[in-house]
Amino acid sequence: MRVLMISKACIVGAYQKKLEELARFDDVELTVIVPPYWRDERGVMPLERVHTAGYRFIVEPMLLNGHFHLHFYPGLGKHVRRLQPDIVHIDEEPYNLATFQAMRLAKRVGAKALFFTWQNLKRSYPFPFNCIESYNLEKADYAIAGNQEAVEVWRGKGYKGPIKVIPQFGVDPEIYKTDKSQISNLKSQFTIGYVGRLVEEKGVQVLLHAVDGLAGEWRLHILGSGPIQSQLEALARQLDLVERVSFESPIPSAQMPAFYHQLDTLVLPSLTRLHWKEQFGRVLIEAMACGVPVVGSRSGEIPHVIGQAGLTFTEGDVQELRARLSQLMDDPDLRADLAKRGRERVLAHYTQARIATATYEVYRQIVKIWG
Repeated sequence: MRVLMISKACIVGAYQKKLEELARFDDVELTVIVPPYWRDERGVMPLERVHTAGYRFIVEPMLLNGHFHLHFYPGLGKHVRRLQPDIVHIDEEPYNLATFQAMRLAKRVGAKALFFTWQNLKRSYPFPFNCIESYNLEKADYAIAGNQEAVEVWRGKGYKGPIKVIPQFGVDPEIYKTDKSQISNLKSQFTIGYVGRLVEEKGVQVLLHAVDGLAGEWRLHILGSGPIQSQLEALARQLDLVERVSFESPIPSAQMPAFYHQLDTLVLPSLTRLHWKEQFGRVLIEAMACGVPVVGSRSGEIPHVIGQAGLTFTEGDVQELRARLSQLMDDPDLRADLAKRGRERVLAHYTQARIATATYEVYRQIVKIWG
């Protein structure tokens, strides 16, 4: 089967491993189209070329880059006509212009099409996005949802086709793995980490208040960027945490395992808001794969990702988060147990190979259903 995937997310080198795993299936002829970069509130993220073996990797200019709902690929049509795919995998939300563009092109050449969604809140969109959404829900032959709540959202919006829950990407366990030099139970300083966007809903301010008053020797590494970075730095100064808290710029995905290896725990303190709640929390599975115990709020999909392989707390509850951190600091055996369980959970559910296999089964189902 000839599969054409359009994905701005696949500019990230680590994510491309899923593409190599998909291309391993003998009956899949995979072509992936990506933009040369993506722009968001963190700045410009350039294309990384890391895992590009076994499939065609096409870099196509994007118009309105950085506009989540409005971006599209002026040259996409020529690729669809040339490749004549059996399946067009649109790695975008159904209310985006890029999805509408790819869906129309797919239908013109008789291809089956699917979209990917993280959307776990039922939201109404103004014109023209409501029309784009309606068209894509009607024309899509299949949908992949990154979390269970997204299934409920799209069923509630009238999507009647088949849908399956599969995370967008997993991790490569040969890259994200335990470092034998990790001896956190022997270190005198407990090292806490946060990785992600610096925006209000990610709850970094909750983490700063939680470590304020945390007993013992500890250090917090905040890796990321975003619009409230200056506010968070000011809060760290206000709480007199400057000597213990460092703000670090984002690093390439290939360098992330080394960052995780220095941590004793990773915290994802997300906060549900009217227009957002945590859709997955990829940093959790990256840390778990590296043998790092994780602590997450109970926002959105976080508790389902962690399962019994980490600790959770009520979102926004500073005292409960501080108690979870103290619990880990004081109990090396618990850290070791969670590190083991976290790694096992990733191997069972969240490797790139498992995600690719589940995606391949969707392709086979599309061919079987629609012939």
